[in-house]
Amino acid sequence: MGRYDMVVFDNDGVLVDSEPISNRVLAAFLTELGHSTTYEESIRDYMGAALHRVHDVVLERSGERLPDDFDDTFHARVFAAFRRELQPVPGVAELLAKLDAEGQPFCVASSGSHERIRVTLRKTGLYEHFGEQRIFSSQDVGRGKPAPDLFLHAADAMGVAPERCAVVEDSPLGVRAALAAGMDVYAFAAMTPRDRLTAAGAGVIFEEMGELTALLA
Repeated sequence: MGRYDMVVFDNDGVLVDSEPISNRVLAAFLTELGHSTTYEESIRDYMGAALHRVHDVVLERSGERLPDDFDDTFHARVFAAFRRELQPVPGVAELLAKLDAEGQPFCVASSGSHERIRVTLRKTGLYEHFGEQRIFSSQDVGRGKPAPDLFLHAADAMGVAPERCAVVEDSPLGVRAALAAGMDVYAFAAMTPRDRLTAAGAGVIFEEMGELTALLA
């Protein structure tokens, strides 16, 4: 390795296969509250974003605020589903082990809460690759993706210049955040159509985790 001083992984959809679960739960919950939302619409509008974006979009579209307990109820529902169903993204455990063996530093920077990140990494057996010092959440900064703040915070905390970082993302919001931070971005097209990632600015797009080692070399 050596091309980058740090590889920054998004969590949901990149390390853990949580997007199908969380968007299913979110769409059902919003619909239950009277804001009709399909699974496909949830992915389109909210994938890769911090939860405050859901509040903002619903308010903008309907003029109504979500209930005060929305976040707590959603987290309880989605964490319960994670504990039953969540799996790592295929090939990612092998990738992280290889990066470890080759001495390539990496961390995770996610729009999810610190609790969500830890719940998902522990459930999938990936936590041991990170530990407490290499986990960063949008809770750490004022603005979530597509603002660059989270990625810049992670780079600063790890003592790495932004231009020496590669970001692995799967959402247009994340791609835009990485580019705004001045970092190279590798877009994982597992769930997001390639054209949406390209429109967000992604130049390198891949579909299998096994491809990433060669791309980063």
